[in-house]
Amino acid sequence: MARTPKPLPALEWLKPRLAISRAISLLSFLALAILLLVWNLVFAELPDKLLWLILAFQLLPLLLLAPGLILGSARAHAWTCFVVNLYFIQGVLAAFDPAKALFGWLETLLSLSLFCAALMYTRWCFQYDRKLAGES
Repeated sequence: MARTPKPLPALEWLKPRLAISRAISLLSFLALAILLLVWNLVFAELPDKLLWLILAFQLLPLLLLAPGLILGSARAHAWTCFVVNLYFIQGVLAAFDPAKALFGWLETLLSLSLFCAALMYTRWCFQYDRKLAGES
């Protein structure tokens, strides 16, 4: 018995969801980058050489994804879902340290928000493209 494919949502239903999920993913992305930058520059007590090495290590994955996210690439949003898991893990681990609890919870919430928004944007973008191509 063959399964019938699920029909794609209407373009009018997808358009606002694409815009909202993209806006949330960009805001979460920017907020996560700013959080990492501010935490390491202001609150983390690190020597100068180590500070710049840690900042480069933490911000490099985000900088590599930034052009694709800004341009609205569905593939970049999909890759963001993989990369942002590293920040989620770092946030959860930091949340257990009383000195870093606020930073840890903020990083966890921002990475979770970015993951969900990027995931939904990717799904809806591919559905939108399939619908534009004439698939029903």
